[in-house]
Amino acid sequence: MSILHDLAATIEARKGADPDSSWTAKLLAKGPEKCAEKFGEEAIEAIIEAVKGDRAKLTSEAADVLYHFLVMLAARDVALNDVLAELAHRQGQSGIAEKAARPKG
Repeated sequence: MSILHDLAATIEARKGADPDSSWTAKLLAKGPEKCAEKFGEEAIEAIIEAVKGDRAKLTSEAADVLYHFLVMLAARDVALNDVLAELAHRQGQSGIAEKAARPKG
């Protein structure tokens, strides 16, 4: 099992926790929209550090992005394994061809 699987399992376990006892539970209690907003904020912070070229700060922000991404997925009951299965499905396929095959709309 990977650290991402461990983290996803911890996030899932926090769904029913007291929001006063867990940052994850507090985020989830605010709803999927707030979880998505927080993910977006963290992604922007990572982008800023990538542009600046500070490897240490980008590494830290990337960890925040991954955590908040998993929280956002959990808020909408999307399993990490489902995302990984989609990536596996796309593996070996040209990115251009994959994008062209997506439904329009």
